[in-house]
Amino acid sequence: MSKKKTRYKKDRESKKDKDGLGSRTSRNKRSIWPNAFKISLIILLVGVLAAVAYGAKLLTQAEDLMEQTYKPRKSGTDSNETVEPNKTPFSILVMGVDDNDERALGSNRTDTMIVVTMNPEKGKVSMVSIPRDTFTYIDSKDFVGYTKINAAYTYDKEDGAINAVETLLDIPIDFYVTVDFQAFEKIVDALGGVKVDVPVAISEANAQLTKMVELDPGEQTLTGEEALAFARTRKIDNDIKRGERQQMVVQAVLKKAMAVGSIGKYSDVMNSLTNHLWTDMNRDTMMKVAQSGLTNDFSFESFTFSWMSFTYSYTGESMVGLHEDSLEYIKHKLLVSLGKEDEDYRDEKGFVFESDGVVSDETYPPYGDGAIDD
Repeated sequence: MSKKKTRYKKDRESKKDKDGLGSRTSRNKRSIWPNAFKISLIILLVGVLAAVAYGAKLLTQAEDLMEQTYKPRKSGTDSNETVEPNKTPFSILVMGVDDNDERALGSNRTDTMIVVTMNPEKGKVSMVSIPRDTFTYIDSKDFVGYTKINAAYTYDKEDGAINAVETLLDIPIDFYVTVDFQAFEKIVDALGGVKVDVPVAISEANAQLTKMVELDPGEQTLTGEEALAFARTRKIDNDIKRGERQQMVVQAVLKKAMAVGSIGKYSDVMNSLTNHLWTDMNRDTMMKVAQSGLTNDFSFESFTFSWMSFTYSYTGESMVGLHEDSLEYIKHKLLVSLGKEDEDYRDEKGFVFESDGVVSDETYPPYGDGAIDD
């Protein structure tokens, strides 16, 4: 884990942003995140599941996929070599990237960053999504300083993103999974589309920015291109609702992938992941994660940061500052899940976290240094 740069501490009362999102508190949510975790496992382990469900015919293809997706970290870290995912707690950073060779934007930032901790001993999975505009410290070969956390991937790919998340959350990241949006589209298409209830009319550019995707309200079967446009649009509400739509699509994909009639489509699903999925989990590690995920009855908890937004005057960009007590609370919950911190009153049944609204110095510029509250 990288050493965190220390900064002068000064309490400041945060303000709600114009949408009132900064007042949102961190709470356990068990109804949706189990599906989000399971679909992450499906993406990782579809080769294993396909081989089991569809017979030896796909075994070679499954093994080839697992070998092709393996991409160890450039830093050469061997810290995860001692992790036994079917026995000991571990963490995964799941990243969705907004660029590929066909789109060629050149920015290559992470559009999604989800930290997952899994404790097979306690049968618990914990998850938190990191706001992509979080103002934080990045220490990489090409950039050292404060900017949005989703830029860390731009400067040093997975190693940069992992370092930034470890610095922010004070937890070790044992493994990573990176998937681009093209893979998402292809998975949905390989499954024959997914059924989604679209709440309002949507007009959104496709991922390649080559045309507009038009959706009418109502329940309908969406193609991969349409499902991605529905999940990613920001025009109709806000980032909180955007996250809910993404979870809605995740549930639809999970339901379709687990349907008996989809077994014959697993070969196409595996093909869709080729060159669009990367992880530092080797074949043996994937098999152990599969063993743990399929043989344990896990309980699930997810967390949402409480935060405020502000404009960083040096760049004119809108940034997110996490509330300090929210940051500390979620750090604690993840460390408990990993077996690195003891439980306390915050882990008692019935405890509900409420933020006092003071923004963390770790995610906000020093007083008078470029921040304008929105």
